[in-house]
Amino acid sequence: QVQLVESGGGLVQAGGSLRLSCAASGSSFSFSGMGWYRQTPGKQRELVAGIISGGSTNYADSVKGRSTISRDNAKNTVYLQMNSLKPEDTAVYYCAAYMYGSSRPGYWGQGTQVTVSS
Repeated sequence: QVQLVESGGGLVQAGGSLRLSCAASGSSFSFSGMGWYRQTPGKQRELVAGIISGGSTNYADSVKGRSTISRDNAKNTVYLQMNSLKPEDTAVYYCAAYMYGSSRPGYWGQGTQVTVSS
């Protein structure tokens, strides 16, 4: 049973920074990739940043230049460093893991709230 546990969310002022962490446990298989999504009420969940096993990354235009996704393969943990936060970054952030052979996340974390005050 794979579990993804996020941490690091919270309340921060605009212009501040947060570092989200997602620790994966319960699987002996490596993930092909991991990512961070976010969702606000009434909107679809959107990809914020992703990283594949080879280390390549991709970012949503809205966070490009302000956020960095990284991965510690030995710890099966993925991080999202977010800087210069804006009120529009306020959302619930979800960690996701992709299994080999699938283009959609196979596992989700429970979500962590990020609130950016103006």
